[in-house]
Amino acid sequence: MSTRDQLCSEEDIRDMVHQFYEKIRQDGVLGPIFNAHIHDWDTHLGRMVQFWSSMLRGTGTYEGTPMPKHIALPDLNAELFGHWLNLFHDTLATLPNRAMAEKAGEFSQRIARSLWYGYQLHHKPDAPLREVNRG
Repeated sequence: MSTRDQLCSEEDIRDMVHQFYEKIRQDGVLGPIFNAHIHDWDTHLGRMVQFWSSMLRGTGTYEGTPMPKHIALPDLNAELFGHWLNLFHDTLATLPNRAMAEKAGEFSQRIARSLWYGYQLHHKPDAPLREVNRG
């Protein structure tokens, strides 16, 4: 058993994902955006569990390309990505598995930055890149 396997269980990941997206769906800023673009929440949640399982446990169960889906969304900005990060970190603060929460927090920073950079490069390739900051 590797260290990654010992970090968390699939149930830990499922709980994190479901708690986080419950916050997203109820959020006055991000809720309308997510709810307008995700038509099958059960499928999305399952895919996000696979994504985080691949990231945190090295399971390799996620097969997807998130960049094109995010690039296709209209009118995103650094503040929205920062707000996503804040909600994610709010969720992480409530989790009993602190080691998993810390690792997921590190990954979330990289994920938000990568998706935001890709979004900017696609929509405004000549503009200077803006950072994502938690507020």
